[in-house]
Amino acid sequence: MRKFFQEIKADLKFKTAGPGQKLSEPSRAPKEKPKAEVAPKPRQAPTDEAQRAAAAALARLELKPKGKAPSSQETIKNQVRKELMAEAAASEKGLSVEEKGQEEGGAAAPSVSGVYFICPLTGAIVRKDQKEKQIREAIQAYYSVDPVAASIMEIHTFNKDREKVQLCVETMAKYLDNIYLHPEEEKYRKIKLQNKVFQERISCLEGTHKFFQAVGFETKTLPVPGQDTTEEFYVLKEEMLSRLEELKDGKEQLQSSEPVRAQLHRQPTLFRPSPAAAHFELPHDFFSLTADELRREQRLRTEAVEKASMLRTRAMREKEEQREMRKYNYTLLRVRFPDGYILQGTFYARESVSVLYNFVREALRDDWLPFELLGPGGLKLTDENLAFNECGLVPSALLSLAWDAELMADVEAAEEQRSPLRPELLAGAQSLS
Repeated sequence: MRKFFQEIKADLKFKTAGPGQKLSEPSRAPKEKPKAEVAPKPRQAPTDEAQRAAAAALARLELKPKGKAPSSQETIKNQVRKELMAEAAASEKGLSVEEKGQEEGGAAAPSVSGVYFICPLTGAIVRKDQKEKQIREAIQAYYSVDPVAASIMEIHTFNKDREKVQLCVETMAKYLDNIYLHPEEEKYRKIKLQNKVFQERISCLEGTHKFFQAVGFETKTLPVPGQDTTEEFYVLKEEMLSRLEELKDGKEQLQSSEPVRAQLHRQPTLFRPSPAAAHFELPHDFFSLTADELRREQRLRTEAVEKASMLRTRAMREKEEQREMRKYNYTLLRVRFPDGYILQGTFYARESVSVLYNFVREALRDDWLPFELLGPGGLKLTDENLAFNECGLVPSALLSLAWDAELMADVEAAEEQRSPLRPELLAGAQSLS
């Protein structure tokens, strides 16, 4: 029976094999049926509604919790090796790992050209590498307006050792106190410039000599009592004895002043809905590590590969986390609203989350509207005292804003629907490329 079925199968196979061919004839290739050519349809650009829908879909995807990555030792080692290779390739070009990743990910939104600061004396906006020069020029120009205040600003701003500044201010205040309390005593109205205390505490600091000249002292060469030599002194001018209150005011201003610090310019920018919201292109200003420091970090992480199989103590983990947090001085943050609009600002990496909440409120038409900020993965930023680098929001991050649903329903029912953002921000909204 089995042989019978095999013969039937062989006969069917022979009949369906097609026309025969002599062994002496060349082999014939099977004929193919001609295919009709179909003209490709031109691709149409997505409509505004489609772009807004895509941006909303991206926001929903980012809010979904991410699955846990494999945690085996071999997987961790492989991941670290990949990161080291990326760092090595990036350091050859003088780039950080983050910048290298952005290059591989394609063109990102050129939303900032650098980190900028505002000079509190002139209001000028300058780049990070120009802020010290701008402040120095502003203080020098202020000498024509108020030389006492200008010299005090110079003392507190340009001398970086705060302990030396404090000791200097205390010593100078003591000189002025003695004159104010004992104006009749001539010895208090003279300050020997070569005095050891004056040299070690005052003369070595920038701006101190300008202060003494501004409050009424002049330089005189006087004979040294009991010696046949002369020395230079600061001597208070006679007319200042009738203006001792000015001397007292100068002393109090000296004691209460603080260094002049340029303020970080937030560069608030509003972008229209865009699927490129999560793409960042950061300039070098955002990275506090130099090329040499990057190579050192690479070497340290190479050593960490060898120790990956070892159990780390809590202190070791905290030390490593602290090192990671010190990499960045600034962070570029974007907050995506439910309607897809994106608010962007520049912050210090060590500033607290509360600063971001205030930044968003300042952009709202009604700053009393309650909202929550959600970090990458949908994590709510409830502790406003945490710093951005402690939350992993450095050197850049895209966050989402969520309104209080019940309150917004009441607001929309009470008035016509309108954007919660300030009109001037909406008028200047830009497009992310």
